[in-house]
Amino acid sequence: MSSRVRLAEISERPLSVDRLLALVSDRATGGIAVFIGVVREQDSGDEVASLDYTQHPTATAALHASAERVAAAYDVRAVAVEHRIGHLEVGDLAVVVATGAVHRGPAIDACRALIDDLKSTVPIWKEQHLTSGAVSWVGLP
Repeated sequence: MSSRVRLAEISERPLSVDRLLALVSDRATGGIAVFIGVVREQDSGDEVASLDYTQHPTATAALHASAERVAAAYDVRAVAVEHRIGHLEVGDLAVVVATGAVHRGPAIDACRALIDDLKSTVPIWKEQHLTSGAVSWVGLP
């Protein structure tokens, strides 16, 4: 892992925004961007009761690769990303991305790039349990 990638982890424990902020903060960092993905109560008009995230065995390596790509492509001092797996309730944090740079522009651009890259390349799937009793899968290949 490059020195600019401070964390790229998949975890079953609750996520901490403060933890990731601390990882991308230092005295030379003037801009920090954070994206927080939260389990919402509706998806495509369906009421969501809860969800379960499942990962492919290659997901951790794919997450590291995603973080490395973004760290190399943007003028950032640090990036950190953590994604939950397992059972989550509405309101729980599902993913946190934090990027730090000397200026705000690169931090914001890198944060957006990292969440977009993660969503398109990291094999993590969402099984939504709807209040109707139905189950809906999101992100399957």
